[in-house]
Amino acid sequence: MKLSVFKICLVLAFLSFAHSSEAQYDKTQFLYSGRGFLAEGRYSSAIENFNVLVRIDPELYEAYFYRGIAKYSLEDFAGALSDFDKALSINPLYTPAYHYRAMAYSRRGEYNLAIADLDRALDLRPGYTGLYFSRGVVYFLSQQFGQAIDDFNVFLRREPDVPEAYLNRGASYLCIGDTIRALDDYDKAISLNRYDPEGYIRRSRIYAQQGKSAAALADLDRSVELDSLNTFALFNRALIRYGEHDIMGALSDLDKVIEIEPGNSLSLYNRALIRSQIGDYGRALDDYDRVVYINPENVLAYFNRAYVFIELSMYENALEDYTTAIGLYPDFAKAYLNRAIVNRELGNYADAEKDYATANRKILEYKSKTGNMDSAGAFADTARAYSHLLSFDADFAQNDFNNELLQDKSVNIMLLPSYRFVPAESERIVMAMDNVYYSADLESFIRSMPFPVDFEACVDNGSGAGASLAGDYESRLDAAVRNKGTGRYYFAKALLESSMNHYNAAESMYGMALGAGTGTENSAFYYINRSVLRSDMISFISSVGSSVQVLSLDNSGSTAAQVKNAMSVDYDYAPAMEDLKKAAEIMPDFPYIYYNMGNLSCMSGNMPEAILEYTKALEIYPYLAEAYYNRGLVQIFLKDNEKGCMDLSRAGELGIQEAYPVIKKYCDSE
Repeated sequence: MKLSVFKICLVLAFLSFAHSSEAQYDKTQFLYSGRGFLAEGRYSSAIENFNVLVRIDPELYEAYFYRGIAKYSLEDFAGALSDFDKALSINPLYTPAYHYRAMAYSRRGEYNLAIADLDRALDLRPGYTGLYFSRGVVYFLSQQFGQAIDDFNVFLRREPDVPEAYLNRGASYLCIGDTIRALDDYDKAISLNRYDPEGYIRRSRIYAQQGKSAAALADLDRSVELDSLNTFALFNRALIRYGEHDIMGALSDLDKVIEIEPGNSLSLYNRALIRSQIGDYGRALDDYDRVVYINPENVLAYFNRAYVFIELSMYENALEDYTTAIGLYPDFAKAYLNRAIVNRELGNYADAEKDYATANRKILEYKSKTGNMDSAGAFADTARAYSHLLSFDADFAQNDFNNELLQDKSVNIMLLPSYRFVPAESERIVMAMDNVYYSADLESFIRSMPFPVDFEACVDNGSGAGASLAGDYESRLDAAVRNKGTGRYYFAKALLESSMNHYNAAESMYGMALGAGTGTENSAFYYINRSVLRSDMISFISSVGSSVQVLSLDNSGSTAAQVKNAMSVDYDYAPAMEDLKKAAEIMPDFPYIYYNMGNLSCMSGNMPEAILEYTKALEIYPYLAEAYYNRGLVQIFLKDNEKGCMDLSRAGELGIQEAYPVIKKYCDSE
C-alpha cells in the first residue's frame, strides 16, 4: 500500500564567489536570475540562465547544482542526476548536491543509492537535521520501517514541532502493526497543525480499522471541510458511508472524486459496483467501460461488467467479458462457472459442460493447496465475493491524474520538423550568448535574399507566418523581381508559393532555381528546401487517407513506453532523400542536412539509420537540440530507453519544452 510522502523544501542559500569584479558581476546576475526563476517555478527559464553560467565558467559547480534542481522539478530525474554528478565531480564536499541527488535516486526507486548519498551528506554535515528526515522517507519507501523510525526519532529530538515528521513516523509505526504509537503520532501532528487535512485522513483510517466508523467519519468530514478538493478524503469517506449503508452519500463522494480526477479508475470501479447494485445498469456500464479503457488488465472489472450484461440480457457481451477475465486469470473458477451459465443461455451446451468441468477441476486444485491464498488460487475460491468495494489507495499517490487517458488511447508524439528556409516578418536578431550554429555561407545567403527569411525547424513554412505573409505576396515578389532570371529569384518565389501550400508551383520554382544556380553553396540550400517540400507533399497526400503520425507512444499506463509506427501505407521519400544527399556533397559539414536526413529515415521506417544521421549532425554541432529530441524518441522506439531519455533530457536543457512531458510519461517511475 502506497502512502503519501510529504515534500521536503530545501532553502536555496546565497552563494559567494571569489572571482574578478567583472566576472563576479556577470555570474552573480545570471545566478540571481536563475534562482529567481526557480523560486517562481519557471524552471525552463532557470535552465536557460544556468546554461549561460556553465558556458561562462564550466567549473562553477553551483550552476550545475541549480540546473539539476530545475530539471528535478520538471521530473527529468536522469538529467538532474547528471547535473548533480557534475557538481560533485567539481566539488566532492558539496553537501546539498548529495542531498538532492539522493532525492532524485529515490524518485527513480534507487533507494540504496539514495541512502548512500544521504549517509555521505551526514558524514559531511552531521548537524544538518533535515538529512535525517529525508533518509527516514527513503527508508520508509524502501520498506525499512525500523530504520525510518530511528531517523524520524533523531529528527524529532532536534525539531519537535514539525507535524510532517510525526505523520511519517506514524505511518512507519502503522506498517509494523503498532497502531497505538501510530495513533499517538497522528494525534500529535493534528495538535501541531489543526488545519492540515492529512492528519485527520490518516487518523480516520486507524479508526476505520478499529470499527469506530463515527470517529472516522468525523475526521473525514473535518478534512473535507479544510480541503473540499481532497480526493483521498472523499474516497475514504465514500467507503465508510457505503459500509454504513449511506449509498447516496457514498455515490456523492465518488462523483466528486471523479469530477476532480476523471482518470481515477479505482473510484470509477467502485461507483460502477454501487450503480449496478442499485439497478442503475446503464451508468454502471459507462463506468466499467472507462475502467477497462484505462486499465485493460483489471480482471474484476470484466467479471462484474459481465454481471451487468446478464441483467440486461446481453449474453454475447457477457460471454466476451468472462472470456477476457479467464484470459487474464486462467484459474478464475467462478468466471468459468458464470461463463457456463451464459453458454447455456446461448444454447452452447458443449461449451457450458466444458466450462463446468474446468471450474470443478480448478476448485479441486485450489482445495488441494490447503488454504494457500496465492494470487491464482484466490480466484479459484468460489466462496469469495468479487463485488465488494476496493479500498487500495494506489490511485491516490498523486493528484495530477492523466485526463488524457479518457480522450485517446495513445499519445501521439511527433518528431520535431526538418529545417528549412521560410519567409519571415523581419530580420532575425541573434543574441551574443545564444547557442546558434554559425555558417558564413548561410549568413551570406540569408542577407542576399530580397526579403527577410529565417532558417528554422517549422511545420507550416514560417511558424504560422504563412497565412499572414500571403497577403504580402505581391510586394515581396516585387522585391525579388530585380533578381529575375537568377536562382535567387526563383528560390524567393518558391518560398512564397510554399508559404501558401502551392506545392507544385513551389517545386517547379526550386527546379528552376537549381537550373539557374549561381553558386554551389546556394545549390545546397535549394536542395534542402526542395527536399523538405517533397517530404511535405508526401505527408499532405498521406494525411488525406489517414492521420499519419510518425511515432505513436502507447500510453498503456506502464512506465516502459511501447512505441509503434502508425503509418499504414509506405510512401516513397527517396526523391527527398536524394536532394539531401546532393546537398551533403556540396556542404558536407552542414549539420542540418544530416538532421533532415534523420527525419526522412525515420519517416521511411529506417530507425537505425535515423540514429546514425542524428548522431552525425550532433558530431558537427553538439547544440542541435532538435536532433537530441528526435534521436531520443527513436531510441525509445528501439527500446533503448536509457539512452533515449538522456537525449530527451539534453534536448530539454537546450530549450525543447516538448521534452519534459515525454520524460514525465515514459522515462522515470517512482
